[in-house]
Amino acid sequence: LLIETFCSYSTDFEVHRNWLAITHNLPLSQWYYEATSEWTLDYPPFFAWFEYALSHVAKYFDPKMLVIENLNYTSHATIFFQRFSVIFTDILFIYAVRECCRCVNGKRAAKDILEKPAFILAVLLLWNFGLLIVDHIHFQYNGFLFGLMLLSVARLCQKRYLEGALLFAVLLHFKHIYVYVAPAYGIYLLRSYCFTANHADGSLKWRSFSFLHLTLLGLIVCLVSALSLGPFIVLGQLPQVISRLFPFKRGLCHAYWAPNFWALYNAMDKALTIFGLQCNFLDPTKIPKASMTGGLVQEFQHTVLPSVTPLATLICTFLSILPSVFCLWFKPQGPRGFLQCLVLCALSSFMFGWHVHEKAILLAILPFSLLSVQRAKDAGIYLILTTIGHFSLFPLLFTPPELPIKILLMLLFTVYSFSSLKSLFRRERPLLNWLETIYLVQLVPLEIFCEIIFPLTPWKQHFPFVPLLLTSVYCALGVTYAWLKLYVSVLTERISVRQKAE
Repeated sequence: LLIETFCSYSTDFEVHRNWLAITHNLPLSQWYYEATSEWTLDYPPFFAWFEYALSHVAKYFDPKMLVIENLNYTSHATIFFQRFSVIFTDILFIYAVRECCRCVNGKRAAKDILEKPAFILAVLLLWNFGLLIVDHIHFQYNGFLFGLMLLSVARLCQKRYLEGALLFAVLLHFKHIYVYVAPAYGIYLLRSYCFTANHADGSLKWRSFSFLHLTLLGLIVCLVSALSLGPFIVLGQLPQVISRLFPFKRGLCHAYWAPNFWALYNAMDKALTIFGLQCNFLDPTKIPKASMTGGLVQEFQHTVLPSVTPLATLICTFLSILPSVFCLWFKPQGPRGFLQCLVLCALSSFMFGWHVHEKAILLAILPFSLLSVQRAKDAGIYLILTTIGHFSLFPLLFTPPELPIKILLMLLFTVYSFSSLKSLFRRERPLLNWLETIYLVQLVPLEIFCEIIFPLTPWKQHFPFVPLLLTSVYCALGVTYAWLKLYVSVLTERISVRQKAE
C-alpha cells in the first residue's frame, strides 16, 4: 500500500470501475451491449459476476463509482477499495503457491531452509516483480487468476485430476487468454487420466482407455460452460459475447508492441520502408504516416512485408505449439512434461498471437518458476526469460515518481533469483554463458538511454515511439532466444529418454 501511494492512476482503474457500474446497475441482458464508456465489458461471464459481487461491497466505500455516466471518476475511497480488493483476492494466489511448493521435489540437499527449492519457489512466485507491478501498481486482478491456474497445476501434480480440470475450466470462464495453454491440459488429462496404464516403454495401452474418466471430464467442461454461458445462450446473446471476447479489429499489436515475433516483423517492415524511401524504391505519398508507431490500438497495413491477418497468427500459433503437444502425448514425463508443455504453449502463443499484451509474458514466467528449481538448464532459461520479460513491462510505469520504484523492485527480484538459483545449482555448470550475460547486462544502458538520455534530446518531439520500439525489439530478441532454447532443451530431453528406453 505504501508503494501504491506513489504510483500513477492507470486506465485500468477506469476499466474496472466501469465494469463495476455496468454489472451493478444493468440487467444481465445488457452487460455485453452497454457502451457508454470505451472500456466495454470484454471478459468472460464469470469475471463479470466477480465484478458484480465486488460492486455490492464497493457501494459502501463510494456509491458514486457505481454510476455508469461518471466516466473517469476517481476518489480516495474508490482507489482504496480497488487496491484493497486486489490484495484481498491474492489470498487465493498465496494458497496456490503453498500447494505448488508441496509438489516440488525435495530430494536436493540443503543445509539452510533459504536454499531449499520449495522456499526459493515460494519467493519467486510471491515476490514476482511482473505480477507485483501489473496488479498492485498498474492495477489488475491477475493474482487470483494465476492462483486458479497454479492451484490447478498443483492438483494435477498431486494426481487429483478432476479437481485440476474443474479449476482450469472455471479459470477459462474468468479470463479467456488461458485458452492458449488449454492444449497442455487437454493432452495431459487424456494421457494421464483417461489412459489408466502404459507399456514398459511408456507407450499407450489402448485397452486401458477409460470412457468413464473421459465422460467425467466432459461433464465438468459442459457444466462449467453451461453455468457461465447458459444464460446468454438462452437470451440469444452468445454471438455478442463472443464478439466482445475476441475483438479482432484492435489490430495485430497493442499500442506498445509486446516483445514477440511480430515486434521483430514490424521493425523489419519499418527498416525496409526507410531503406526503400532512401533509395527511391517507394512512393512517399502512398505510405501511411506512423501507421504502426502512432501509439494507438488500431488495424494497420504493413508497407513492404505482407500484412498479417488473425488467421495467419492462429496458424502460426497452432504450428508453434504442435511439437510440444506431440512430446507430451508420446513421452509425457509426468508432471514435469506437463509443465514444459504448458510453458511452451504460453510462450508460443505470446510469440505469435494476435494483439498480444506485454503482460501476457507472465503466463509463461509464473509456471516456469516450478521448473527453474528442479534443473540447472531450466534455471538458466528461466533467468533469461524472467529478466527480459520483466524489463519489457517497464513502459507500463512511465511517470517520473515510478522510475525509482520499478528499478528498485526489479533489482531486488533479479538479484534474489540469480543468487538463489546459482546457490541451488552451485555444484553444476554455470547457469548462463558469457554471451547470455552480455545480452542481459546491455539492458542497463538501454534503460539509461530510454529513460534519461532520450527525453533530453530533440528527437522526443518527432519520434516519441523510439524508446518503446527499442525496448520491444531488444526484449523480443531475448524472448525468442529463450523460447527456442527451451524448445531445443525439451526435444533433446525427449530424444535422450527414448534412446535410453531402446
